[in-house]
Amino acid sequence: MVVELSSGMIRGLGTVVVFVAFVGLSLWVFNSKRSPAFAEARLLPFADEPQPDSPHEPATTRSTRP
Repeated sequence: MVVELSSGMIRGLGTVVVFVAFVGLSLWVFNSKRSPAFAEARLLPFADEPQPDSPHEPATTRSTRP
């Protein structure tokens, strides 16, 4: 049996591949085993900021006024 690949069939197969990848990525992201790793990664942008010495000391803020 010879199957002729038309542009519609190629687009349909591409859609199926992208849908399967989307479902797989969604399952990977929302897996509860990965929650601690994602919680740690969520704080990475703030890793280089200095921490206040005491918890009662107010953090310095920057003004947006000129």
